[in-house]
Amino acid sequence: MIETGGLCIGHLGHLHHALTDQHYALIGRLDVVMVPVDGGLTIDLLSMIEVTERLRASIVIPMHWFGTFTLRQFTLGMEEYYRIVPEQSGRITLSLWDLPAKPELRVLAPGGGGGLGNGFNSGGP
Repeated sequence: MIETGGLCIGHLGHLHHALTDQHYALIGRLDVVMVPVDGGLTIDLLSMIEVTERLRASIVIPMHWFGTFTLRQFTLGMEEYYRIVPEQSGRITLSLWDLPAKPELRVLAPGGGGGLGNGFNSGGP
């Protein structure tokens, strides 16, 4: 967990297991969380969706996706509660004042830029 500029940011890295109530209590409130969505090298997608929904961060950034299939499956599982926002860049700048009223899943472009390509369609507004 990182706290900077008033934001609390979580990086779940190579998470290989579901979180316990004790983990959630230790983590506390997150404004932004980066989650692995490779679908098998780390935690499975359904478990990652459950973890992400329980963390209730304002912004979710999927990472460790190596193709659009698992990314698409993750976004489909999240779209009921999160607005899906495909970014045209591989980076975003946020402040406490930028946090959305409705939670967002921000899909950053791979490799630092150039759009998502590969037929990714968020299915969102």
